[in-house]
Parts: sequence; C-alpha cells; structure tokens
Amino acid sequence: MKIGVVGTGYVGLPTGVGLAELGNEVICIDKDENKISSLKAGKLTIFEDGLEDLFVKNVQNGRIRFTTSMQEGVENADIVILAVGTPPNPITKEADMKYIHAAAKELAQYINGYTVVAVKSTVPVNTGDSVEKIITEQHPKGEFDVVSLPEFLREGFAIHDFFNPDRIIVGANSTRAAQMIAKLYEPFAGKTKILYVHRRSSETIKYASNAFLAMKIQYINEMADFCEKSGADIYEVAQGMGLDSRIGNKFLNPGPGYGGFCFPKDTNAMAYMGRAYGVNLSLIEATIRGNDQRKINMADRILQTVKDIPEPKIAVWGTAFKGGTDDCRESPAMQIIQILLERGAKITVYDPQAMDNARKILGDSVAYAPDMYTAADEADVLAVLTEWEDFKTPDLQKLKSQLKTPKIIDLRHLINRETAQANGFEIFSLGIK
Repeated sequence: MKIGVVGTGYVGLPTGVGLAELGNEVICIDKDENKISSLKAGKLTIFEDGLEDLFVKNVQNGRIRFTTSMQEGVENADIVILAVGTPPNPITKEADMKYIHAAAKELAQYINGYTVVAVKSTVPVNTGDSVEKIITEQHPKGEFDVVSLPEFLREGFAIHDFFNPDRIIVGANSTRAAQMIAKLYEPFAGKTKILYVHRRSSETIKYASNAFLAMKIQYINEMADFCEKSGADIYEVAQGMGLDSRIGNKFLNPGPGYGGFCFPKDTNAMAYMGRAYGVNLSLIEATIRGNDQRKINMADRILQTVKDIPEPKIAVWGTAFKGGTDDCRESPAMQIIQILLERGAKITVYDPQAMDNARKILGDSVAYAPDMYTAADEADVLAVLTEWEDFKTPDLQKLKSQLKTPKIIDLRHLINRETAQANGFEIFSLGIK
C-alpha cells in the first residue's frame, strides 16, 4: 500500500519505518526542513532502540522517503496517517489541536481518489468529526473517510511494540474504511487482537488507558511511602499484588513519578475533558496532584542526605524520562534537577543518550560529564534518576573513590542494596525501611 505519514517525531518516524518494513511504500512528511534534510542524509533525528537498522535498511531499499511537500506525500496515498503533536495548552492543559487542524486543512486539497485519513495522534473525543468537517470544507468532492488509529508505542520500545502490539484499535464509522485498515494490518491478523469500534470510542480508549496506567504508578508510589513507614518491603508487596491476574505485574515499580510526553499530557487532557462534559474524574485529578508532589518529595529526600552541607554537590545519573529513549520532555529526572537547583545545589549530570536534549533544557545551569564516573567526582551524594542498564552494575569501588561521601539515592532500585552496603555505601531505595 502507499502510505503518507504526517509528522516525523517519536510516533511518526517509528510508525513510518515499521510500515515500510512490512512492505508498504511510505512517504514521511514534515514541515521542519532540518529534520527532513537529516533524514534524507540517512541521519536519525531521534533515538529509539532498534530503529536505526530498520531505518537504514528501508531507506536503502527505497520503501521509505522523506519530504516537506504535503502534495508529494498525499496525492497518491491510499492511507494518510496524522502523527503530529497535540501539546497541552499551557493554561487549561487541554490538547492543542492546531497542528492536527492545520495538517487536515493542507492535505485536503491533495486527496486524489478514495483515501483513508487515520488520526494516530492522541486527540480529544470528536476530533475525527472536526477533521472530517475541515477536509469536506476544503475539498467538497473529495472521496475519503477519517478513522481513529491510536498509537500504543512505548518510547524506548517503539520498534518492539510496533511489531508485537498488545492490541490494535481501529475507530471506523464506515465499512470501507475498516476494510482498508484491515488490509494495512493484515500481517498481524491471527496474531494480534484487532478491535473495531466507533471512532469516538477509539479516541477515548487511548486517554482512558494512559490515565489508568498513571493512576497505577501513583498508587504503587503511595504504597512505597507506606512501606517505608510500616517496615514492609514494597518489592515483596508489588510481587504479591502482581500475581493477581486482575492486577498484573506491570507498572508496579515505585519511582520518582510518571513522566514523558504522554502520561502527563494525557491525564491532564482527560481531566479537562471530564470538566468540559461535567463529569467528576476525581481519581485522575488526584493522580495528577499526587504525581506533581512526588517530584518535590523526591528532591527533598535527596537534599535530606546533604542537609548539613552548604551548596552541596550532587551527581545525577539519568536525565531522560526513562531508559531506552533520549526524550527529556516532562522527565521526572529533569523536574527533580530543577528543584534541586532552586534549592541551591550544584549538579553534574550524565545520561547515555539524552545529554543533548538535557542541555537544551538546562543550559549552563548544570555541569555535563562525559561518563557516569566523572559525574560522581567529588560529589556529596549520587542520585540515580533514570533506569538505564548501564547504571545497574557500576564498579562500586571506582565509584566510591570518585564520591566525596559514599551515599547513593537510588530512585529506580537499580543497584543491589546488599552489594552496595557491603562495599561501604549508604544507599537509599524507595519503599524499603
């Protein structure tokens, strides 16, 4: 099939590469000339585990191309996938639809023959209706359908998730559009549950799913706080909870709070929609408040270990919101760093992949280390904030020689406590007294 993908970010680019790998002819479209120039030159503009090999392979075999021209990407396409950003409004936190609407308005004029416009961006309920209206106004004789095709790609695992989806949700209000999407996902037929629902239901599923997972994270973080006070072990508690098939063992790892571009944005947008429709989504509202406070509490815990030191020097391992990605947007690590800076700490950071993105946000307010041991040089405490594999088994004796005092605040429970203690470290992990 011929497919146009509008947007080359953390959703659009892995989706385009994945569809090319399945044998489709893909054209990725983006207004950012620098991005397109880099992609045409064979340089990825994001880091995503496993993406580079597939990207190079499909560029070389001609299955994927890149352009700034909407016309080039749309006029011969069977399906046009919208994967542009829906950033939160800075005041109301509702999803900002300007990029979706602008893309719909532009692509409408190039629709040539029956085309399915698939909205993969996370969008509010009724977005399909508005996109349909915009295209119809721009191209009254255009033959098209609009479907909702929400993405469920985890950053850091996007390539794995593309080829091994838990489920595929299709919100289609016409049989013809559903049949077109069925053809697109034919390689997954029989292996993955493909659920066809009404368009508005599909639009709601993504928000409802992310809000539920965010609540699960906030819940286990609160249980971790309880375990610290009561003497229970949160990791034993989580293991016991996870054995219940109704609960499951995923998203039961305590940490510094949820982050990234999706969960904060989507929980806020869902809460806004609840208020707009007059529905009290109290659990989601409480989750948002609790997660915001979580970052402050974690910064306080780090500072508590150096409370007697004026202008303490803190080493930070990890700036990305999670391991496997270079994305620092809404990263708990970045938020904690900024709180620490406001409280007068001096900070040196290291991240295996996200240093450039961290620098764009933090500027010269912190020092940047070339490796994780240099970051710890003469630091009063080490804070582990992102769950990179590199941080799990450090050379503890080397680390001890770098630190001014052998203290570790491990907010990701990566480093073995008993081993660290046996090497002379004072180590703090969440949910353990």
